[in-house]
Amino acid sequence: MSGKVRDYSQLAKDILEAVGGEGNVIGATRCATRLRLVLKRSDPKAKDKVASMPGVITVVENSGQFQVVIGQHVGEVYEKFSGLVNLEESDEQSENKGTIVNRIIATMSAVFAPFVYILAAAGILQGALIIISLLFSGFAETGTYQVFSFISWAPFTFLPIFIAITAANHFKTNMYIAVACCAALVSPTWAEIAAQISEGSSMNFLGLALSPTTYTSSVLPPLFLVWILSYLERFLNKRMNEVVRPLLVPFLCMIIMVPLTILLIGPITTMGANGIANGYNFLAENAPAVAGAIIGGFWQVIVIFGVHWGITPMVLANFEQYGRDSFQAYQTIAVIAQVGAVLGVILKAKSKETRKVSVSAGVTGLFGITEPAIYGVTLRFKKPFIFGCISGAIGAVAASFFNPYYFAYAGLPGPLTIVNGISSDYPTSIWGILLGAAIAIVLPIVLIQIFGYGEDTAKQVDDKRTVEKEGVSAQSTNPDNNEEAVYAPFTGKVIPLSEVPDEVFSSGAMGQGLAIEPTDNKLHAPFEGTVVMVAPTKHAIGLRSESGVELLVHIGLDTVSLNGEPFELKVADGDKFKKGDILIEFDQDFVHSKGLTTITPIIVTNSGAYQEVIVENIQTSTLSDRLLTVVK
Repeated sequence: MSGKVRDYSQLAKDILEAVGGEGNVIGATRCATRLRLVLKRSDPKAKDKVASMPGVITVVENSGQFQVVIGQHVGEVYEKFSGLVNLEESDEQSENKGTIVNRIIATMSAVFAPFVYILAAAGILQGALIIISLLFSGFAETGTYQVFSFISWAPFTFLPIFIAITAANHFKTNMYIAVACCAALVSPTWAEIAAQISEGSSMNFLGLALSPTTYTSSVLPPLFLVWILSYLERFLNKRMNEVVRPLLVPFLCMIIMVPLTILLIGPITTMGANGIANGYNFLAENAPAVAGAIIGGFWQVIVIFGVHWGITPMVLANFEQYGRDSFQAYQTIAVIAQVGAVLGVILKAKSKETRKVSVSAGVTGLFGITEPAIYGVTLRFKKPFIFGCISGAIGAVAASFFNPYYFAYAGLPGPLTIVNGISSDYPTSIWGILLGAAIAIVLPIVLIQIFGYGEDTAKQVDDKRTVEKEGVSAQSTNPDNNEEAVYAPFTGKVIPLSEVPDEVFSSGAMGQGLAIEPTDNKLHAPFEGTVVMVAPTKHAIGLRSESGVELLVHIGLDTVSLNGEPFELKVADGDKFKKGDILIEFDQDFVHSKGLTTITPIIVTNSGAYQEVIVENIQTSTLSDRLLTVVK
């Protein structure tokens, strides 16, 4: 439930309370748009509760993290949240970091997110210099150009120092020791030594041959240095007398970690990063259309799960080795495709609220941040997201025939960084990117105008309402052809949504509707349509009518804890059904024996796409009773 919020302190407090308080929080980090929490226990109610808060776009649980998508104000919320919790390293925290993959993703996010806007700003400055140099011949020879040029390259040259700061915070080690060690890696003296070794000079350290690896703009060497440093520093702190500890711990850390990195950690990790980059480059050079299709089509899927930071070392390795990278060229097209999908919704939507949300989300997409567009618009209506992915793939494939590259790193690839694809050595690059971008932004608009974006553009219902009562079919005419009926899926007692003893439903955050306490044990289809979601624990089902009304039927409250035992599915995800078909059977006595209720919320989850959802005024329901009327 995204909305304007200025009291970030209160929002942080509300999030902390919803996820179980300070005692349930193991770790907290942030990226460009998300507050990322690692929790001891995940309460099934917490996700919907936090997602409904003003200022929160949505919540994603993935990679062992409870990810609260906030948008551009995530920094303010993270700052307030950090002040509410004590996140000192503990044995319990170490034991709860999840799988190796999850820990790698969490580390990449924690390390790069705090300074990604610095890299993005430097990339934009480089792009501006490219444009000015094209417009004014000789500008590249001026002092003005030289000054701005070294300013733009400084964050990349001294990237290991940025990594030292954020990695020290993540790994809970002394930041100043980490900075001192990483500063040694980018020392001009080491660069001179490495150059001499590259030219054939033999040089060793304590009898061990030195490698000519340099560390300016490197990622993995400083990252691994700080990680290992965190263990070394803790080891020394526990065993060193407190009188000499402040001096000897930094001394020993520096004389151990810097040589260890130069001799072993640096060459190995650099080789690994370059190997991954070379693997991707082999695909991009030998099957560019395949590489383009994969990145253009699936990059935003990766963004959904918040694991996109894991690709950063490979991209930076490409720039370090070759001064160019095709991944970000294709990535830009994928981003623009989602912006195009949002524009398509803006042009097609009839709802003022939908257009308002879409405009806001589209603006952030211009700056390369697509989470608001994805969660607020394209994924919400499903079709726009799919059209965006298809368009991104097609656009990237078209671009692949022109050798598209970025020649300056873009922290947040998007429409504003297209100029990073300009180079006199690869003159077709920018034209390929522009062609791909044009396809990516136009195609989803066209597709949405033709096929609609999900709800109000779907096929209209028949102008006759069929009401089956006691085996007799009766019909009533709807001359405006702008309403659809949702009939009762159970016989039972009707309960207003506001009286449901679950705040997620009673607050209306998930949509408008009501609840029924059933007297039978069969869930019947309330209209004709398709099954679009079946909960793994079988207690909830998502339905879509032929005209696009999306309905969630949640049998009982907290019944997810029953792991599906009392429920028997009669349909599967994707199945078509007719009104009155039995969708689920369940054992009411079993549910009650576990101390749970069978009160069943029935929610129109896409209520915002319609003018009104009318709740019929009835106290009890039969299968022939109309519960809701959706006005289009």
